[in-house]
Parts: sequence; structure tokens; C-alpha cells
Amino acid sequence: MQNSNPGHTASWYAASANDRRVRPALEGEVEADVCIIGAGFTGISAALELCERGYSVVVLEAERIGFGASGRNGGQIVNGYSRDLATIAGRYGTGKAAALGRMSLEGAAIIRERVSRYHIACDLMDGGFFAAFTDKQMRDMEAHKRDWEKHGHPGLEMIARHEVGTYVRTDRYAGGMIDRLGGHIHPLNLVLGEAAAVEGLGGRIFEGSRAISLEEGTTSTVRTERGAVRARYVLICGNAYLAPQFPAISRRMMPVSSQVLTTEPLTAELAETLLPANYCVEDANYILDYYRRTADNRILYGGGIGYGGRDPKDIVAVIRPNMLKTFPALARVKIDFAWSGNFALTLTRIPHMGRLGPTVYFSHGDSGHGVTTTHLLGKILGEAVAGHAERFDVWSSLPNLPFPGGMHLRVPLTVLGAWWYGLRDRLGL
Repeated sequence: MQNSNPGHTASWYAASANDRRVRPALEGEVEADVCIIGAGFTGISAALELCERGYSVVVLEAERIGFGASGRNGGQIVNGYSRDLATIAGRYGTGKAAALGRMSLEGAAIIRERVSRYHIACDLMDGGFFAAFTDKQMRDMEAHKRDWEKHGHPGLEMIARHEVGTYVRTDRYAGGMIDRLGGHIHPLNLVLGEAAAVEGLGGRIFEGSRAISLEEGTTSTVRTERGAVRARYVLICGNAYLAPQFPAISRRMMPVSSQVLTTEPLTAELAETLLPANYCVEDANYILDYYRRTADNRILYGGGIGYGGRDPKDIVAVIRPNMLKTFPALARVKIDFAWSGNFALTLTRIPHMGRLGPTVYFSHGDSGHGVTTTHLLGKILGEAVAGHAERFDVWSSLPNLPFPGGMHLRVPLTVLGAWWYGLRDRLGL
């Protein structure tokens, strides 16, 4: 369908955005306490935290607010990180795992608190379901549940095969686990609502204002094509769409594309039949499918993967067959929208936070769990600027490694690894 919201990808989110205002580009020189590069979830979360603390904030966005993964993702509120807390403990020690465990539910809580405080209309619904194909995946989920509960997660419940139909009407799954603290939202409307809250608190957001250089100093200067921001602090929050001007960050992440489609609106009866509890769903495969109902009774279905940010020629041809395996009843349903977007993957699959200088901070690499993690880490960036860097220091102390083979071999080597794990899924190993 034709893109009715220029500057955004032609997605259902862009077509159903509540706020389509185009903010002006930066012209001339301005001053602020903090300059934030990137108006996605991380940058806007940090901006809102700082504005609430009384800082003057300028946000520079190369395209539109929520242009990248923040405005294109599956809209699922998934708690935790891309690696479980047991893995984190094994890598970094029980102390680091305990610290990250204490923060692991906070991202979702931040979203809910801001939706309530700022009256953000983003179709917030509670509840998530993790679907298992095999008995092995069920055992893994049970272990995951026990580990979560050690860190204080109260909302998890294992679901047997005969109970699956309460959440999704399909015969594909051996069971699964529900997370009552999970949920789903319209992500573009969420970030737009948060951006409006930033502006309501005096923050300034400039679209079409790509950062082209950074001059560090007691007061740093971020330059765009037609302007500059002089600020005491700079936060770099570009993630998978980060400009190449910051190679110390971009070398340690890889853009990865995921594809999403939405059906035409279904009858309320059919939508409720397919997903009776209106929970979002993701399966437990390495290359997973994720899906949910939308507020206007579409099925939004995502999956696929393109290392290096490469998109398939035909998104519908990639995603629709998997959707029909799950929901054969949709065989004759029209597909209204199909789009792709990139997220930032780190080698460790753990977000990468740090400093490029004494007053230049960055966060990126949420590795597929960005909706909640970006909200948490954006808040933590704001805390660090305000002089409370304890939680920032935990994250920045985690080792972040370059991809083997450098920029040229990171894609083929990662594809090889993904092939191996995908084979294990297919074999039930």
C-alpha cells in the first residue's frame, strides 16, 4: 500500500501513527545541557529521563522519530535480555547476573509508567506467550522459569499442550510458558507519545538532522549539515542505523534485518478465535517467529533474518508460509502491509554501553530484545549524566568483543553459526 507517512518505511505502524507531524531540521547553532543522537527508544527514553530531571535536551534524528527498529518491530514487551540470566552468570559472574537480574523487569515497568503518566495511546495490552515446539524446548523453558524466579520474576507459568489453545489456536506447539508481565504495544505510537512528552517538558527534537561530526571538549559540538549543538554531554543512541562517523561503536555491532507483515483487518470473531487471550506470541526456535493481534484485528506476523541488514526480495514470500503453518485459516486473507527493519546485534548478544570520552556516552546492541531494554538503558544513560553512574558502570564493565573476521567476515561467519543452530531446531536437538 502507498506510504501515507513519508520518511517512514511503508508499514502498518506508519499508516496508523497518531502523530504525523514533521519536526524541522536543525538550522544554526543551539546550546543544551545534553545532545542526544538518535530519536528511537534509547534516545527518547534518555531524553525523557533527563527532561524530568530538569536538564535542557536537544535530540538530533537523521530521519524521523522512530524511523529505525523502534518504529518497525513486532511490538512485543519481552522481559529480560537476549541471553538468559544463567548464561550471564556463567560468563560474567553471579554478582553481575544479580545486578542485571534486578533490572530485568524494569524496562517493561518504565513503559507502563510512562504510558500512564503521559496518557500515551499505543494499544498497550498485557500478557506474552513463549511457544515450545519440542519437549526439549519445554525443559529449557522450565529451567529458564526457575532461574527467573530466583531473580524475583512473579509472573511466569508453564502451559501444557492441552492448554495452548487458551492463548493460540494452533496444533504446532508442545506447550510453552506465559509471562503475565509481558505484553504488546504499537511501538511507533509509543515512541511518538514519549517524544511529545519530551517536548512538553521543554526538550527540542530535530528531524532530518544527521550528526556528521563530533568535536569533544569541556563543551562538545555535534554538527549537522546545516547546524550545530553545543552541549556539556553527548549521548550516542543510533543503534543499527548509526552513522559511520562512530566506528568505535559500529565495528562492534552488526545490523540484522527482520521482516514483518500484517493481514487485512479480520472479523473480531476470527481474530479472537486465533488468539483468544490477546497475548503476543514468540516461539523458542533460534530463528523465531513472533506474532500478535493488532487493535484493529489484524494479525501482525514477523520472523526471518538477514545478517548485515540485507532484505529479501519478497518479504511476503518469506513470512506468509510460516504464518499459514500456524494459522491455516488465513490462507485466503489479504496481506495489507509488509516491511523490514534492522536491529543491532553484538557478538555477545548483550547490549554494549560505554564512553567515547569523559562526557560522551553510548548505548547500542540490544540484539533483538530492544523494546524493553532500550527503555531501561535510556533511563540509565540519563542517570549517568545526572551523576548516578552505578548502574551504567555495571553495564559498561561487561566485555564487548569484535566479530571474528572483522567487518568483511562477520556476516558469513554469523550466517554459518545461524545455520548450525537452525539445523538443531529442525532436528529437535
